[in-house]
Parts: sequence; C-alpha cells; structure tokens
Amino acid sequence: MQLNYKQRFIKFMVENGVLTFGEFTLKSGRKAPYFINTGNYKTGAQLARLGEYYAECIIDNNIEGETLVGPAYKGIPLAVTTAVALWDKHHKDMGYCFDRKEVKDHGEGGLFVGKQLKDGEKVILVEDVMTSGKALREMLPKLAQAAKVEVAGMVISVDRQEKALNSDLSAVQEAYKEFGIKVYSIVTMQDIISAIEEGIIEGREYLDKMKEYRSVYGA
Repeated sequence: MQLNYKQRFIKFMVENGVLTFGEFTLKSGRKAPYFINTGNYKTGAQLARLGEYYAECIIDNNIEGETLVGPAYKGIPLAVTTAVALWDKHHKDMGYCFDRKEVKDHGEGGLFVGKQLKDGEKVILVEDVMTSGKALREMLPKLAQAAKVEVAGMVISVDRQEKALNSDLSAVQEAYKEFGIKVYSIVTMQDIISAIEEGIIEGREYLDKMKEYRSVYGA
C-alpha cells in the first residue's frame, strides 16, 4: 500500500513516541485517549524527516511565501529544517528567520535573526502545534514592528480540531476569525482516526474513545 505524506507522518509520530494512546489528563483538565508530545523529537534524523513533512504540507497547499518565520523557541529548528527540505526536496529556496526574546541593540541589532524582513514580503509561520494561539498573538506585533509583511499562512504539525476552553471554535478556527490567517496542518485528528481505521497504525482499541472525545470536544 502506497502511503501519502499525511499517512507517513502519522506513522512517523507513532514510531518516535510523539503520538501515543491511553488515558491522559491534559493541561485543560480534559481526559483524552491520545497525547501528542513534540518534545520527543530530539535527533538530527528526526528533525530532517520532520522538515520534509512540513515542506510537503507547504507544497501540497500551494502556500506562497518568501521567508519562513519560526517563533522562538520551538519554531526555530522547524524553520531551519523546513527551509533545508524545501530546497533539498523541491528546489524551492526560501529565507528563514526567528525572533529574539529581547531586542538586540548592538551588532546587527533588530528583533529577528536570519533573513531581515522587508515591506511587502510574504512570510509563512512554522510552529509545532497550536493550543491557544498564544505564539501567533505574540508574533504578529513583532512582525509588524520589523516590516509591513503579509502572513501567507501558518503551518503546524497537528490540528487537534478541538474546542477551546471558552469557545466552540478550535484554536485554528479562532486564528482565522481573529486575524484572517489560515492555519495549515500536516495532519488533523480526523486523519489520525482514519489511519487507525485503515490499519496504517495500531490503536483500534482506542477508536471508540477517540470518537467519543471528538463528539464532545470536537470543533
């Protein structure tokens, strides 16, 4: 069976202990039958493959941009590895940069390290997951301070498709409603459920609980 990049990514997450199944109490207090821990990406081999999946998502969705922006700190290696993969696998050369936590007032100075942003430039934000949209809210004023850029989109690894604590919208849906920014994910929670149903990954014993969780908290 020839797997598409979304299915390959789901297998990749499971194989590397990033996606696990069981019973987990989330920070929100919700009890979920699955858990995503992107902190388990910690080797060069993992990072190289991760960049390839981000690059495929950008190409698959025809997201046009000139520079990848990685919000510090988790977004920094993601921006770098995605830029490398875009060139290596798709011959698409893009700039990349990431924000400083504090403005540097000496040397080259500025808020960003890497590509210096210019007015009219199209940027693509890359982040691991979106729980509350905090990283996006913090990044937009920094981008505006650097230059009048256009945010072509944001790419994350997994869209949980889950309601926020105080809204019927997911963090991804709220980002579009509040800022008009489309968030693209390599996979969604529905993709993961489908991968179990199709036997791409194990976990059939958790299907009912996952569907029940989606029926209660899904957005």
